[in-house]
Amino acid sequence: MGEYDVRAVSLAVVGGVFFGGIATGVAFPTLPLLDDLLGITAVMLGLVLAANRIARLVMNTPAGSIIDRVGARTPMIVGLFTQALAPFGYVVGLHTPPVTVASLPVLGEVSAPGVVFVLARTMWGVGSAFVFIGAFAVVTHVTTADNRGKWIGYVRGGQSLGFPTGLVVGGVMTDLVGIQEAFLVAGACALVAGVVAAAVLPDVTPDHDSGGGLRDVPALLRRRPVVLPIGVGNFTLQLLWGGVLLTTLAKYAEAFAFEIGPLEAAGVAGVVMGGGVLVTGGVTLWAGQRSDELGNRALLTVPSFLALVVGFGLIALVPALPALVVGILLAGAGVGAGAPALLTILGDVTPGDELGRLGGVYNTMGDVGLSLGPLVAIPAVETAGYRATYLFCAGLVAACLLVVSLPLLWSPASDTARVADSD
Repeated sequence: MGEYDVRAVSLAVVGGVFFGGIATGVAFPTLPLLDDLLGITAVMLGLVLAANRIARLVMNTPAGSIIDRVGARTPMIVGLFTQALAPFGYVVGLHTPPVTVASLPVLGEVSAPGVVFVLARTMWGVGSAFVFIGAFAVVTHVTTADNRGKWIGYVRGGQSLGFPTGLVVGGVMTDLVGIQEAFLVAGACALVAGVVAAAVLPDVTPDHDSGGGLRDVPALLRRRPVVLPIGVGNFTLQLLWGGVLLTTLAKYAEAFAFEIGPLEAAGVAGVVMGGGVLVTGGVTLWAGQRSDELGNRALLTVPSFLALVVGFGLIALVPALPALVVGILLAGAGVGAGAPALLTILGDVTPGDELGRLGGVYNTMGDVGLSLGPLVAIPAVETAGYRATYLFCAGLVAACLLVVSLPLLWSPASDTARVADSD
């Protein structure tokens, strides 16, 4: 493809993930209020909030296999429109009669609105699996080693910046016009993403006749062992950033009584994390372009992990608001530098007919980290304390220098002789 086509297609993908992120963010401020609005139990609310992540975790690898078989265009467009249906499902849930449909040992009383919201969130998770893997496959197909980092950086940046944009829009709309209207805006944003993708995305088909399915994934990993450290790196970044920090930051701010003017723990956590997310998005855009200029993209993982080590160490050892701000910004910069580098290396070393399945493995490991983080973070800070927990996180990132950066730096498949462009 020429540069103009690459730009048009890649920007369409960026637009899709950005508007999808906005739609996710618009709905998110209202979802934790559903227990009061719908009369569902706290456990049921937790299931509603986790349903999309569970569904995506299950669907990542099957979605990748489908993309390898039929190409990325149709599955990604279907995924975008599937996401768009979910917020309208939320609206249906708001108007569903609050009758009890079951009484289960762990969940307690399960109401009809709760079931509708779980189904809608599950639909979102299924759609997002096709969108994320499809976006990776499309951009990798239309780019080369000379510009792949730039455009994957834009895609990751769109993902990073769309969600906080939606958080602001959703919070403001909920307060000014209402929850239902916020959900409708979320659905409209997701529909826009689907329409743009349907109009612009090319019919990207596998480079070879790919007859393999899920059962071939272990063989693919054995044939391309460099994928394992890439996945471990993604798992660690998602575990610590999206899992541990997002889960414990408000409690950390509360424990040390941090305040910013009238803002207390929750407000401080929101402002600080918002700054960290913005830094992540900005560094992601820079790191993608920078990786195209390097002889080995894995070089970017070294400062990435070091920034996270220093960030967690600072938060652990200096319980003061300025240290927290600097630590979060360093951690955000580390994630922004490392995530696009790892994803671009995966695109470099993966042939076109394997992009879906190995992209699914990559996303699965990240989702495992996101899901595991909240499960271990809260018990850890309550039993071992914040200092020990954050120092352990710093040590975990430091270990990535050995188990991720070192193998990637030494791997011939990670240097400028890109496997995906030569196969």
